[in-house]
Amino acid sequence: MLLSKSCVYGLRAALFLANQEEGKFVPIRHMSDKLEISFHFLTKILQQLTAEGILESFKGPNGGVRLVKKGNEIPLIEIVMAIDGPQLLTECALGLPGCGVQNPCPLHDKWAETRDSIRDMLENSTLTELVHKGKQENLRLTSESGFDILFND
Repeated sequence: MLLSKSCVYGLRAALFLANQEEGKFVPIRHMSDKLEISFHFLTKILQQLTAEGILESFKGPNGGVRLVKKGNEIPLIEIVMAIDGPQLLTECALGLPGCGVQNPCPLHDKWAETRDSIRDMLENSTLTELVHKGKQENLRLTSESGFDILFND
């Protein structure tokens, strides 16, 4: 898997939040139940996204987290960089130090092409775009539930 488990869960949580009523704080427990992610693990991931300015949190009985910007203003790359950092888009696919144009590994050229395609997809795909696709095609964010089931409370 190219992305860490934390990053995958962060993307799923961000998609969930992008589908909520704008400005509404969503309790983390509710999200963890709906997304089938451990509450404590999800809390740590959401803390990272909050520290990076992608989410804001509010404590108290009506507390939770929400996106700072609209989903159509948040490209996926912001979430990936906040959680996994730039390694996916900068490091050698074989993990060799010093790999580059001057001293390439056997995968260097092919990985560079793939890496550029991945960067382009992450930079040009927004949360809102994926939420719309998920709803239209009833795609899933959990092991079994499609968007319609997941988001219709």
